[in-house]
This record gives sequence, structure tokens and C-alpha cells, in this order.
Amino acid sequence: MPSLYKELMDILNGEKLTPYFQPIVSLTKKKIIGYEALIRGPSNSSLHSAFSLFDAAQRFNLTTRLEFICRELIIKRYVKLGLTEKLFINVSPAALLEPDFKHSMTLKLLDKFAVNFQSIVIELTEHQPTDNYELLCEAVSYYRKLGFEIALDDLGAGYSGLRLWAELLPEYVKIDNHFIQGIDEDPIKLNFVSSIQNIASSLDCHVIAEGVETEAEFKTIAKLGITHAQGYYFSKPNITPLDTINDTLFVHNTAENEAFDSFNTTKAVSHIAKRIVPISSETPISEVMVRFQRNSELSILPLVDNHVPVGIIYRDQFLTKLFASRYGIELYGKKPIKLFVDKIPLSIDQHVSIQMVSKKLTSMTRSDGAFIITQNEEYAGIGTVMDLLEEITFQQIESAKHANPLTLLPGSVPINKQMNQLLAEKIPFCVAYFDLDNFKPYNDVYGYDAGDNIIRAVAKTLLEFITPEKGMVGHIGGDDFIVIFTCEDWLQCCKDILKAFKNEVPNHYKAKDVKSGGIHTENRSGQKCFYPVTSLSIGVIDTVSTAQCHSHIEIADLAAGAKKQAKKIEGNSFFVNKWLP
Repeated sequence: MPSLYKELMDILNGEKLTPYFQPIVSLTKKKIIGYEALIRGPSNSSLHSAFSLFDAAQRFNLTTRLEFICRELIIKRYVKLGLTEKLFINVSPAALLEPDFKHSMTLKLLDKFAVNFQSIVIELTEHQPTDNYELLCEAVSYYRKLGFEIALDDLGAGYSGLRLWAELLPEYVKIDNHFIQGIDEDPIKLNFVSSIQNIASSLDCHVIAEGVETEAEFKTIAKLGITHAQGYYFSKPNITPLDTINDTLFVHNTAENEAFDSFNTTKAVSHIAKRIVPISSETPISEVMVRFQRNSELSILPLVDNHVPVGIIYRDQFLTKLFASRYGIELYGKKPIKLFVDKIPLSIDQHVSIQMVSKKLTSMTRSDGAFIITQNEEYAGIGTVMDLLEEITFQQIESAKHANPLTLLPGSVPINKQMNQLLAEKIPFCVAYFDLDNFKPYNDVYGYDAGDNIIRAVAKTLLEFITPEKGMVGHIGGDDFIVIFTCEDWLQCCKDILKAFKNEVPNHYKAKDVKSGGIHTENRSGQKCFYPVTSLSIGVIDTVSTAQCHSHIEIADLAAGAKKQAKKIEGNSFFVNKWLP
């Protein structure tokens, strides 16, 4: 014991501590938004790890002194590295409640090195019971007024994490890495984290998933809507941390996700618009109250001046603020309603697709319940998040009914519906019919599982080059795919797909078959034949040709003919069927 005390004092007196920094990443902005500062003792010491270091400090009642030295070294290193992102500094509730904490060198250090208080996030580590919530709330309030933000660390691992969350209402809450590790395979962890995310959304709080180590864990938390993460998947803690994160790490849209995104992409947000008669921002507050009183179902009022939306008034928030004071009506009655507007509303053009609106809303940090829908930048109606979610859910259910079970891509029903809709709206589009060559012999030799893998490879390749903005990808059965192109560079897309698929195919053959260029197997007559490696044929109907058609049936006939011509060409090929008057 004495030797441990001596070792600890030697470290504290000599400040033999090294700050490390681990990136905290925004999954929506796809960049680093901050760094958690960690500390390490000497590498040759039994107190090298932070756990051993703080455990020893707690034994000898030296935790506060250790924390102060850590903060001093961290701030100096943060400034020396020239970091501008937020700095998350671990602070125990006990240290935060120390009488001299407010007047410690921490604030003086920040002033000395010109570090903006708004760059600092106080990360409360809660591994010991916290009883004095009232005093802790006062301390947190004090630092918030100075510009600091608050994070609650290791939610789920401490003694009273949920109560701390409710009492302090932190800007960030970190989920303990125990619940993140293996979340992709553990339904209990998945439900726990999903519940935390739902609570956080209602409290306008950012969730940070700690300990993300694998791609599968990352994909799972991203699907749950978690907005921030840190862990070895992105970067280990380093003395000199990364300043950017590799973009490829953010690729979490699987073929299945993108397949669902490709459904109903043309349905615009105007579909859910509600035409609520707006009021001027100069309307007296008393008149607004009367309007809400006369219509009990009215929950939202748009503010519009000269046809331009300037605000949204929410019934509950309005009445709560108005009657928070005993003399609310007397104080505010004659004043304009614009006084109750605290932010400019989100405005979206009526032609933007519902899918794009959903992506925009989920990528923002705002938690608006409604948004303005505009036409030529003028007020056209109101859209609510609830209506948006209801429509997306309906679309996904409808889409799932007709999805191909192997690739989850749209089947013939939604593909035909999309073509008929484009024809009715006179929107230019071309159609490409994709079909595999020499696929049956491959199935016979390698088996159906291998055949399914090649079909999935086709789906993945198509989705890689055809985003929802470029068109719609469908799988109409077997090895047949249909693509509805609404972009102008469809020809280049087809060329890129053929090139990518040609490079992919060898991965599905044995080395000897790749070397010989194909396989030997019996044909339908039982004769031994040689079949080249599987290739892709594309029959294309251009925009002029589709414009002459009256329904998907006519287009299907033309596409089948074009595919037949493409299959006559050896190897990966395409044939364009152009309209001849």
C-alpha cells in the first residue's frame, strides 16, 4: 500500500500524465464534432490505465487533485494541437461540487489560452452515488450560464443515471459501451438503446454511442437514429488525434435500405400538405388566442407576411407561455404574435419528394413538429412530422408487399405503377432491362446458393450506380432486373454498371474456371458444352420511345425485344431500341 501511494504521489508531483483524445463523430454531418479527453499514467507504471489511476486516487482521497492536474494538462494540449472542435472533459460530480471548483484554475486556464467556454463540454462521470441533486443542478446551471455544455457519461452503468438525466437535462448523453458491443446480435441491447434514443429525441438531447468497434454495430445504431458515436471503428484514442474521418466508414446504406428508398420516389411532399389559413406576424396575441379557442382542433398556425412564411405558432406552446404569468393576457394581449416566434420555420418546396424531406429532417438537430410547404418560395401549406411518418410507413408497407424476397427490390407491380405514373405526368424516362447470360449453366455447376449470390451482386451493382435521384431499380423475378432511368446520363450509367459487373464476376468462380474463361457442363440436350463466364445484357428503351407508349405493357414489349437483341452480342453488352417514326 505505501508503495502504491508513493507511486501515485510521484506521478502527481511530477505531472507524469499524458492526455489522449478520441474523436466524437456526428453520423448525420459525417465529421468529427468533438474529442473526449482521456488520461494515461506512465507506460511502465502499474497506474498506466485511467481506471487504476483513479481507483488509487480514490483510495487516498486524492481524486480532486488528480482531476485538476488532468484538466490542466488536457487544456494545454488541446490548445497546442490547435483543435477547434468541442472538448469533452471528464468531471466527477464530487469534483464539480467542491467549494473552490468555481474559482479553480480551470476557468483561469481557459481564459489564459483564449478557449471559448462554448467549446467545452463537462462530461459527468457517474460511478458513485450522487445524493445532492439540488446542489448539482445549481452547479450545472452556473456552468451553463457561462456557455459550457453538459454530457452525462456511461448511461446504464452508474447508480442513478436516469434520474441524473431527468434532473440535469444534459445536451449529450453517452450510452455505456456494454449496450453497444454486439448490439447487432442482441435484441435486448437493441431495445434498450432504441428506448434511450426515443427519450433523447423528446428531450432534444444528443445520444453518443460509446465503444462502437465494428461495422455491424455502426450500421445498427445508425438505423436506430443515433446521431453521434465514438469508438475504435472510427479511431483509437491518440496523443495526436485524427482531424478527419474516412468517408467510407459512413457507408451504412445496405442494398436492402437503398431498395426501400427507391420506392415511390416521385411522390412529392405536397401530398401531405394541409392548407391552414395563415395570419400576419402583426396579429395581436389576443386575436390568436380567440382563434385557438374557437377551433379546438387547430393545433398549428402559420405566420405569413406578403405570402412569405415567417413563423409557426404551436397551440400548446402558445397557451403555456401566455398563461405562465397570472397577467399574461393583460401583458401580451395587444402585442403582435411575432414576439412568440423564437426561430425561422423550416421551409420546403412542394415538389421535393417525401423521402428527401425525411432525410433532411433526420439530418438536422432541430426537433420541429411541423414545417412550411412552399410554391415558388411562397406559402402553400403546412406539413407535420406525424403526417410525414405516417405516409412513409404506408409507402414502406405497400412496397414490402411487392418486394422481391431475395433482394428486397421492388417487383413488377410498383415498377409498372411507376412507369404509368411517369407516362401520365409526361415526365421523360427511359427503361433498361437487365438479364444475366449463361446463368443456368452456372447454377447447374455451382448450385443455387451461388446463383443467388450473383443475383445479389447484380442488385448491389445497380444500386451503387443508380441512386433514387437517378431512377428506380426493380427485380421482377429470377435474374431479370428493370431500371427506370429519370436522369440524362443513363447511357454512361449502363456502361459503368457493365464494367463494374465484369470486375465482380470472377469473385464468384473458381480460379481454374476464371483462367479458362468459363465452365463445361451439359446443355438441355445432355451434350457437354462450354459456357463463358456469366455476363450482363441490357436492353434499353430511350426516352423518345417511351414517350410514344400509352402504358407499361407497351414498354415491356419493347424492353423484351431490346434485351433479346442485347443477348445476341457476346459478353457484357447493351442494345438501345430507338424510336423509328
